[in-house]
Amino acid sequence: MFFDIDGVRLNAKLEFPDNEAEQSPLLILVHGFTGHMEERHILAVADTVRSLGFAVLRVELYGHGHSGGSFFDHDLGKWVSELTQIIDRMQKLDFVSELWLCGHSQGGLAVMLAAAERKEAVKGLIPLSPGWTIPAGARLGNLLGAPFDPANVPAAIPVKEGLTLSGNYIRVAQTIDAEAAIRAYSGPVLIVHGTADETIPFACSEQAAALYRNCTLVPVEGDTHCFDRHLEEMTAAVRAWLAEQTRSKP
Repeated sequence: MFFDIDGVRLNAKLEFPDNEAEQSPLLILVHGFTGHMEERHILAVADTVRSLGFAVLRVELYGHGHSGGSFFDHDLGKWVSELTQIIDRMQKLDFVSELWLCGHSQGGLAVMLAAAERKEAVKGLIPLSPGWTIPAGARLGNLLGAPFDPANVPAAIPVKEGLTLSGNYIRVAQTIDAEAAIRAYSGPVLIVHGTADETIPFACSEQAAALYRNCTLVPVEGDTHCFDRHLEEMTAAVRAWLAEQTRSKP
């Protein structure tokens, strides 16, 4: 399926649980920076929550996967705007009993920001290895290890894997108050993060967990940013927490 949002076509896939219930909770699931919806850790989360009776909507946001827009021109403002509009559309559907958000890395930050904007609609939130410190890095002059002058943002910034970003990405990120967004959301939150993450340090999630009002932080010992070593521990944490939140058996 596709969403047409602000003139951009976004690729998405909606999957229903096996129990064939007339209504079910829906989890909107988002990839990270340079990611897509067919990544191993994204699929693992989708399979896990579907086994708990959730429908899952995997979405590829602006400039990623098979969605429209270029990677060069994407920014967090576009991603959050797309997510809030998707939330508005999906919560009106008859089969949706309640709505949950999950995102990885930059997608984790995006769902954190979207939850703050749509707090009445979002039942719960699962940021995985969330890159919530990206805005602070943009103000300090470092984007995921790529240095720049924050007072004189260049027109283009080289990032990982030979990719280049528009300077507008930095300018937009510099305006985002991630701490205010965290404090604005009072629903239940689960953060799962590998302790050996070299992209976003685990300590960043410790800081975020302390700012949320109702947050569970699960460390995955010795694991990477994308849970390459202990994927099953990440999905087990998601399963146990969601089962507790929805009062079902893990």
